[in-house]
Amino acid sequence: MNKFHLRGFLLAVIIISAGIVFNPYSAAAEEFHWGFKKATNGVPPDAGAAFNEVLDKYGAIYKGKPDEKVVYLTFDNGYEAGYTEPILDTLKAENVPATFFLTGHYLTSATPILKRMVKDGHTIGNHSYDHPNMANLSEKGMEDEWSRFDKKLKELTGIERTVYVRPPKGTFSEKLLSFGNELGYRHIFWSIAFVDWHKDKPRGKDYAYGELMKQLHPGAVILMHTVSSDNAEALLSFIQDAKKEGYLFKSLDDLVMEYEGIESVY
Repeated sequence: MNKFHLRGFLLAVIIISAGIVFNPYSAAAEEFHWGFKKATNGVPPDAGAAFNEVLDKYGAIYKGKPDEKVVYLTFDNGYEAGYTEPILDTLKAENVPATFFLTGHYLTSATPILKRMVKDGHTIGNHSYDHPNMANLSEKGMEDEWSRFDKKLKELTGIERTVYVRPPKGTFSEKLLSFGNELGYRHIFWSIAFVDWHKDKPRGKDYAYGELMKQLHPGAVILMHTVSSDNAEALLSFIQDAKKEGYLFKSLDDLVMEYEGIESVY
């Protein structure tokens, strides 16, 4: 187990031991759809009191500290459209870590790219195996989605399990967050996003770059989709210009340790 994956394993232990394990039978069954008012002028977005309360209760995270210029890149991958490797090339050239939230389909259909993600030192997140509405599932169904993904990931890469999960389409419930905690998972949402998931409707590099820079804020957890040529083309300019504005790019492990008040030893 290398240093990178050891950190992920230790964070799984933290999730269970840090007091965010709850009785799933007491969790509300209400379905939520993640959303927030977009950031402007460098001011972080606020998802509102209701969302903030339920996320804090279960240790779910959507942004970092509002007074530190740090960015956390995450990508959702349901299928491969030919743009992930250029994205990986950019991340490698700029020495920037990222988390790739994958589906079971992606694991099996784009295995060589998955293995490159791991080799390059990026984190693999669990976006479920079949991309269902996770809030509608029974606990057995939830566990099956996450565990099938983890089993296939281990088979293909040797990684023991994932720590970070993201519900398809941002649809969740208290029960989902609670039961995920019980199984050692932490939900990661996002504070920057834009319409970028239509492979056949490119809007150009300037569109993606403009959305990223317009919404950029301290502690940003950025969600992008790798099916977008716009993102692949804009990523280098965005990273370089964000760095010029004083932003650092860190991993979700760093974000979680910040959330838990744990000082990194690496």
